[in-house]
Amino acid sequence: MPALPVGAVSALERSSLGDVADCDRDRAALWSAAPHARTLVPVELTNEPGLGPATHDLVVIGASAGGVDVLRRVVSNLPADLPAAVCVVLHISAHSPSALAGILARAGPLPCRAAADGDALRSGEIVVAPPGRHLTIGNGVVQLSDGPRESGHRPSVDVLFRSAATARGGRVTGVVLSGNQDDGAAGLAAIKEQGGAAIVQSPEDALHPAMPRNAIARVRVDAIAPSALIGETIAAVVRGEALPRGTRPGAEPAGASR
Repeated sequence: MPALPVGAVSALERSSLGDVADCDRDRAALWSAAPHARTLVPVELTNEPGLGPATHDLVVIGASAGGVDVLRRVVSNLPADLPAAVCVVLHISAHSPSALAGILARAGPLPCRAAADGDALRSGEIVVAPPGRHLTIGNGVVQLSDGPRESGHRPSVDVLFRSAATARGGRVTGVVLSGNQDDGAAGLAAIKEQGGAAIVQSPEDALHPAMPRNAIARVRVDAIAPSALIGETIAAVVRGEALPRGTRPGAEPAGASR
């Protein structure tokens, strides 16, 4: 069977994913039939200040080359009761069908699906940008657009991050993972400027470290962590808890105003 192009997914991984649609249907059926199935709760769009549980109730994640494996590891370590919605952008060619939602749905306890325009943001649920469409946040829903490419990409991490910062302010947690070039660095800066939180994969842990390095160089991030700790770190930030051991804070970027 020929390999199915899936953007940043490796050819070896693609060759074993022909049954993703069937797996997604099976997972949906199992989820709805579970005796204690969760009800996903829409995120309320208030901008009240203050710290506490679910202060950061929107998590936005960006990745590129080398991102599939790290995303799978991240979602495998997210808790089933995460009180936040999660939106993911992975650089994928517009002409390549993506199996990412199926991969992530099987990797961890949270349901995951491809985003559809107008979908409500729901806590405890992951939505993934489809190929060739920008994913943005607005008025409690996800929005898809065919806007210009940014950093050579559509979907773009910066587009998602900026829209989240504008719509949700300090309630956003931005996460930059493995990838080439610098997509996500400017968007992460926008999140921090609005009082949000920033988590970056350790460059030494990333298969392609350019995106993490550029984010760290531009933004004073709250936590730099290896992929094995990023899921736990996200949960801690969302809940306002202490960061796990093994993470470290970022330094003040060179040339930043004090």
